[in-house]
Amino acid sequence: MSQTVDQQDVEQVAGDVPPHRYTPGLAQQIELTWQDRWAAEGTFHTPNPVGRLAEGFERVADRPKFFVMDMFPYPSGAGLHVGHPLGYLGTDVTSRFRRMDGDNVLHPMGYDAFGLPAEQYAVQTGQHPRVTTEANIAAIRAQLRRLGVDHDDRRSFATIDPGYYRWTQWIFLQVFGSWFDQRAGCARPIAELVAELDAGTREPDPGTNPAGRPWAQLPDVERRRVVDAHRLAYLHQAPVNWCPGLGTVLSNEEVTPDGRSERGNFPVFRRPLTQWMMRITAYAERLLTDLDRLDWSDSLKQMQRNWIGRSTGARIRFAAGAETIEVFTTRPDTLFGATYVVLAPEHPLVEALTAPAWPDGADPRWTAGAATPAEAVREYQRQASRRSELDRQDAGREKTGVWLGVTATNPVNGQELPVFIADYVLTGYGTGAIMAVPGQDARDWEFAEVFGLPIVRTVQPPADFDGKAWTGPGPAVNSANDELSLDGLDVDAAKAAIVDWLVARGSGEATTTYKLRDWLFSRQRYWGEPFPIVYAVDGEDAGLPVAVPDALLPVLLPEVDDYSPKTFADDDADSVPEPPLSRATEWTTVELDLGDGPRTYRRETNTMPNWAGSCWYHLRYLDPGDGEHMVDPELERYWLGPRGDGDVGGVDLYVGGVEHAVLHLLYARFWHKVLHDLGYVSSEEPFRRLVNQGYISAYAYTDERGFYVPAAEVVESDGRFLYQGRPVDREYGKIGKSLKNMVTPDEMIGAYGADTFRVYEMSTGPLDQSRPWDTKAVVGSQRLLQRIWRVVVDERTGVVRATDDVEPGEATLRALHRTIAGVRDGFDTLRFNIAIARVTELTNHLTQTYGADTPVPRSVAEPLVLMVAPLAPHLAEELWSRLGHEQSLAWAPFPVADERWLVEDTVQVAVQVNGKVRAQVSVPADADAVVLEAAARADEKVAAQLDGRTVRRVVAVPGRLVNFVVG
Repeated sequence: MSQTVDQQDVEQVAGDVPPHRYTPGLAQQIELTWQDRWAAEGTFHTPNPVGRLAEGFERVADRPKFFVMDMFPYPSGAGLHVGHPLGYLGTDVTSRFRRMDGDNVLHPMGYDAFGLPAEQYAVQTGQHPRVTTEANIAAIRAQLRRLGVDHDDRRSFATIDPGYYRWTQWIFLQVFGSWFDQRAGCARPIAELVAELDAGTREPDPGTNPAGRPWAQLPDVERRRVVDAHRLAYLHQAPVNWCPGLGTVLSNEEVTPDGRSERGNFPVFRRPLTQWMMRITAYAERLLTDLDRLDWSDSLKQMQRNWIGRSTGARIRFAAGAETIEVFTTRPDTLFGATYVVLAPEHPLVEALTAPAWPDGADPRWTAGAATPAEAVREYQRQASRRSELDRQDAGREKTGVWLGVTATNPVNGQELPVFIADYVLTGYGTGAIMAVPGQDARDWEFAEVFGLPIVRTVQPPADFDGKAWTGPGPAVNSANDELSLDGLDVDAAKAAIVDWLVARGSGEATTTYKLRDWLFSRQRYWGEPFPIVYAVDGEDAGLPVAVPDALLPVLLPEVDDYSPKTFADDDADSVPEPPLSRATEWTTVELDLGDGPRTYRRETNTMPNWAGSCWYHLRYLDPGDGEHMVDPELERYWLGPRGDGDVGGVDLYVGGVEHAVLHLLYARFWHKVLHDLGYVSSEEPFRRLVNQGYISAYAYTDERGFYVPAAEVVESDGRFLYQGRPVDREYGKIGKSLKNMVTPDEMIGAYGADTFRVYEMSTGPLDQSRPWDTKAVVGSQRLLQRIWRVVVDERTGVVRATDDVEPGEATLRALHRTIAGVRDGFDTLRFNIAIARVTELTNHLTQTYGADTPVPRSVAEPLVLMVAPLAPHLAEELWSRLGHEQSLAWAPFPVADERWLVEDTVQVAVQVNGKVRAQVSVPADADAVVLEAAARADEKVAAQLDGRTVRRVVAVPGRLVNFVVG
C-alpha cells in the first residue's frame, strides 16, 4: 500500500496525474450526475402500503419495514457546519444499508421552522420571518442534497406550512377536548366526562369545583368552568418565567441557572400570569415506567427519570389559623423533628396567612427589617422572582427568608411552628410547602442556623458522626407522644407507623409526587402556531375558551407590520405581556356561529411554543399530503405499530442530540400517549430506539484580549500558534460560529468531494461518540476512495479491470468474506468506523495481490463496491455502472458472508517455558495436544530453551498455549 501511495504522491507533485484518476474534480462531476439521476428516477421514493404514495408497494410488500429519521434541523441562516451532518450521514448510511439488505426503508427529512430566531431577525430587518425561513430551508436542503443523502423528498415539509400546522392545531384541540381519567389511567374525550357527570356516575375531580355544590346544582357557566378545569390543555394563572427584555414568557428550560434568558441574556422574573398549560403531569407515571420498554441509552433514560422526579412519601396537614398548610415529605418518620414550616414565595396561601403586624417579641432575624409582615413578604417575593429555579435549588446558596408572622400546629405534638417563606422551596414541586426538619436535612439545618431555630434529631446518627444534619439511616429517637412511639424503629417501619397514625386522625395520607411540572404552552410571539381558540366577548360565558371547529382550520397567522412583542425595560418585573397578534385588531375579533347563533369572539393572541410542531412530525412523514387525516391509521400501524405483545412501537431508529433529552423527547412522548389513548395511533411511544450522536470538536484560538480568532487563519511555527503574526492560545471546543472554528461541508466538498467528506466523518468513531475534527486528515479518506477506484478502473486507460476470467484464490476469498462480516457488524452497530477499517483492509489486500496491471476478479470487485455504497454512494454507483449494471445499486442485495471462509485454518499459539512466553507457533486450528507439542518443540527458540534441560511436564491447551515445565 505504501508504495502505491508514494507513487501517487510523486505523480501529483510532478503534475503527471493519470487521466482517469479519481480526483476531487471527477468526484464532484460523478456526484452531481448521480444526484440528478436519483432525483429524476425517484430512486429513494419509499412506497406506502396504501394511499396516494402506494405506487410500487408490490415490489416491497414482503420486505420488513424500517423507519429511520433524524431530529429535524432548525433552518438557521448560517447553514450546516461539519458537526451537523454527523447524525444525518449516520442515518443515511444505515438507511442505504438496510434497503440493500432487504428492508422497505423510510428515511425522511423536514424542518422545525417556527421560533424565536426567525422572529428576532424579522424584528431587526422588517422582513417577514417566512421569507427568511424558507430561504434558509432551501439552502440547507441544497446542502443535504449535495451530501447525497437518500431522503424521500416527497415527504418533506416544514412546521410553518399551513397544511402542516393545521394538524398541529387539530392535535391541540384533541388535547383540549380530553381529560385524564385517573380510574382508567388514560385520556378520554371530555364529552364522556360530561355524560358521566350528567348521569350522576361521577362527581368532579378534587380542586375542579370551586363552587363546592353538586354538579346537578351548578348553572351552565359554572359547569363550563368545572369541565375546563379537567382538560389536558387548560388556562391557569401560575408563576411563570416572564422576560420583559424579550416581551415573552419562557419555559424553565429556556432560563439559565443565573436567572437570565437563554437567548439575549435578559433578566427573567417569576410572576403569576394566565397561560395555556398542558397537563403532562397526569402522564408522569406512564412516562416514567415506559422508559424501561425503550431501546434508549441508560444515561438518557436516567435524565428523564431525574426530570420526572418520582418521590413516594406522605401528605401531612398543618393547621394554621383558619387555613390548612399541606406539605409533601418523603420522610414522614421525621415529623417529630419539624421545628418550622416553609412556603414557596409564590404559594397561594402566602397572602392569606401573612399577619397584619409582627407579634410582640418578633426575632429581628425573621423580619428582614420591615415594618410589617406584608412589606417583608412583598420585598422578598420581588427578590425571589429574579432568581431562576436552578439558582434557587443551588445547595451552596446562602439561605434567606422572612416570617409571615403566624404559626402552624404540628399534628404529632401540638407544637406551634413559625411559618416562613424562602426561595429554596419551589411552588411546583410537591405542594410548594415543606415541614423543615433541620436535624435530618442539610438545607433546613443551614436555614435554622441563620434564623436561630430549634434543631431536634429524630434519627440517631452513628457514634462517630460529628457533622450537622444526619441524612442516613438509623433508629428513630425523640419521636413519641401519648398515642404513638417511633423510638427504636428503623426508617421504613417508622414511616409506615406514622402514616397509619396520620391517616387514622385525618391529618395525612401516603402519596406519590413528581418533580415534573405541567408544560407551559403559551408564547407571546408572532412566529408560532396560532391557538385554535376563541373567547366570547360578552355574555355570562365571556372569557371562557371555545374550540374553533375543525372546518375552520388552519387558523392562519395574519399579516402584521411589527413582528415583535412589546418589550420593556430589563428590570420591569411588573410589566404585562402584549403579544404581536394583539395589535392585529381585524384578526383578533371575529364573528362566528358556533351553534348558538352568530356571536362576536376574540381570538387567542398568544402562539404555541416551537416544541408543538416537533411533537408529532414523525407521524406526518407517513404522508404529508393527506388532507383527510393527521395520519392514516393503516399507515401508522405499518410504519410505527407494535411488533408484538409488550412492544411500544414507534420509529425504528431516531438519531439526534442529547440536549433534547428533557424537552422535545418528553413533550413528544406525552403528545403521542394522548393520541394513543384517544385511538388515533396504535403505538404507545413515538421512538422505539434512540441514539444520541456525538459532537465534533475542533481547536479554537484566542488572542491576548481573550477574543476568538478565525481558526483557519492560524499557523503553527516552532510549536507556537500565530494569527497574523501574533501569538494566540489554543483550546478545544465544540465546532461553532461563536468559537470561529467552523468548517462547512461546502468547503470540504469543494476541496475533496462529498464522498470523501462522508467517509472521513464516518471513520472518526462510532456514531454515539464525540470526536475531533482534523481537516488535514481528510486526505486519508480521499486516498482510500482512490485505491478503491483503482481496484475497478485502470486510471491510465479508464478500462474496467474487473473480469469473470479470473477466480480469486483462497486468501482473497477469506479476506472478502471476513470483510463482509465485519462491514455488516459495523453497519448493524452504528460503528461505521469499523466498517471502513474492514473495507480498507480488503482494498489493501486487493491492491497488493493484483497490483496495477493484473485483472481483478469480478466476484470480489462487485462485493467491494456494494459494501462501500452506503458510505460513498456516488463513487459506488459510478463503479457499479461501469461494471455493466444499468440499474442503481441502491436496491441491489448487500453481500452475505460465506461462513466457511470465516473459519480460521490456522491459529497462533503461545509457547511458554516455565510460564514465560518464549515463542509463537502457527498450527492447524484443530490441532490436538500431540500436534501442539510437536510444533512447539520444532521451533528454534523453544528448542534452544529446552536444550540440556529436563522437561518434567507439558501442558498443551488446544488453540491456546503450550507450556513446558523444565528443571
